[in-house]
Amino acid sequence: MTEAILSIRNLTVEIPTRHGIFKPVQGISYDIFPGEIRGVVGESGAGKSMTGNAVIGLLDSPAHITEGEIWLNGRRIDNLPAEEKRKIRGKEISMIFQDPLTSLNPLFTVGEQLVETIQLHLGLSASDAKKRAIELLEAVSIPNPEDRFDQYPHQFSGGMRQRVVIALALCSEPSVIVADEPTTALDVSIQAQVLDLIKQLARDRKIGVILVTHDMGVIADTTEQVTVMYAGQVVENGTTDQVLGAPEHEYTKSLISAVPRPQKKIHRFPQVSYGGRETVFKIEDLARNWTRSAPTQSGKMLEVRGLTKKFVEKSSLIPSRTKYFTAVDDVSFDIKEGEVFGIVGESGSGKSTVARMIATLYPTDGGEVVFDGDTVTTMTKEQLATYRRQIQMIFQDPFSSLNPRMKVGDIVAEPLVHHKILPKGQTEGRVKELLDKVGLAKGADMKYPHEFSGGQRQRISIARAIATQPRFLICDEPTSALDVSIQAQILNILKDLQEHLGLTMLFISHDLPVVRQMCDRVGVMKNGKMIEISESEKLFTAPDHPYTSELLSLMPHLAQLND
Repeated sequence: MTEAILSIRNLTVEIPTRHGIFKPVQGISYDIFPGEIRGVVGESGAGKSMTGNAVIGLLDSPAHITEGEIWLNGRRIDNLPAEEKRKIRGKEISMIFQDPLTSLNPLFTVGEQLVETIQLHLGLSASDAKKRAIELLEAVSIPNPEDRFDQYPHQFSGGMRQRVVIALALCSEPSVIVADEPTTALDVSIQAQVLDLIKQLARDRKIGVILVTHDMGVIADTTEQVTVMYAGQVVENGTTDQVLGAPEHEYTKSLISAVPRPQKKIHRFPQVSYGGRETVFKIEDLARNWTRSAPTQSGKMLEVRGLTKKFVEKSSLIPSRTKYFTAVDDVSFDIKEGEVFGIVGESGSGKSTVARMIATLYPTDGGEVVFDGDTVTTMTKEQLATYRRQIQMIFQDPFSSLNPRMKVGDIVAEPLVHHKILPKGQTEGRVKELLDKVGLAKGADMKYPHEFSGGQRQRISIARAIATQPRFLICDEPTSALDVSIQAQILNILKDLQEHLGLTMLFISHDLPVVRQMCDRVGVMKNGKMIEISESEKLFTAPDHPYTSELLSLMPHLAQLND
């Protein structure tokens, strides 16, 4: 019988706090065998990532292991001295982190970081290490790897940076990889490539993989075994087919019920109700005091005509030698009043760049944006101030979009104060009301962003976005970093905003099942161009463009799930 490459036995992690001992991980046990991919799923705070950090020896003080054992290739590693753990970390066990920006040094090129890691673990010469680094960049589907080798992390899109992080994890040819949400920032096509690469590595090199993810589609398509965690404990273990197709624990059943189904459209997203966690939102209460604007004369809230944006790819003192990259190339579409218009496409296709030009965060290099009949690209400073009050944006990462030095109440109040919407004495009451309506507990306004979970921080972002009573909302990957249960909550809030307040929305996402549920029409982008625009249901059932068909074919179908 094949022996386990990694064994976790009765693992318990404790964190001393002023309120007592907190146990984020309690009595966790499972094995990883050579070539096996084990999925670990559960809500935020379930202990998934904490278990992975304990395995690789990256627990932040004062968190520490108090019980249990971790065995790697027949050797116990949890009780090793710090220096011995450091030698194992990265060499025998690698980790792919969720946020690539925390894994990459902004002061060094990606090539320098890859070469350093390769030389540290494999002892290759500088030239051989560079060759190996370029091969790894190519293996994770980064185009023009020889040129991208000399670029810095900020010159890569979010998906591209995540692929660099995966290349870094592969540098040392490890026997175990802990992949913590490795495809969160990736679109379906690149996600499929990365997951195929992970599966190939596991199969061909007999690497054991712990795949921490909130994406049930990834679990269904990639893993053989699944561990379901809730409140720091394992509630269910089994094969992927058994756990997804015939779950035994009530929490697993509730979690699976919240997964958006790619093959049909529903009115609302089911929420995880196990343990009394279902959250009630009161968006409809806001409608009573919401100031309604006059309807648009044309029926179109937004018109984008020939929008173009270029970025400097390689600068030169001689202008004629400066190379430019066209991120958005002659894009045109319109969004009807009260409509949710979706944009999908690969990472780097230009989706977010379009959104940022509409929000005037980027200047345009061509074309125009028209909002309710007024051309935004030629507005005066005073006109732009009025426009920006009517258009708000919810970003992908709520933590980086919220000022960590400001209290939540001040963050939500900031647009109210900036636009002078309310008398000073009424602002505090409006802030408390907004936070209450998006499901945050009393007293949330006095806390800081780091005191909230990812889902709660995104609710804060929504409260801030609707504070000015906007007419148009841009949602740029608003749920990509959230687990399936929190995703359902946030998406239901957005549905309520659209239904009760009549908001018009631009919804950008790489999660195609979510796009099908949320959007009335969908535009598909590739290489900076808009290649197809269609009614949502028609796009998913009878796409016109071959690229759209390819995207849909890569969408996880979760065959194990019962509808």
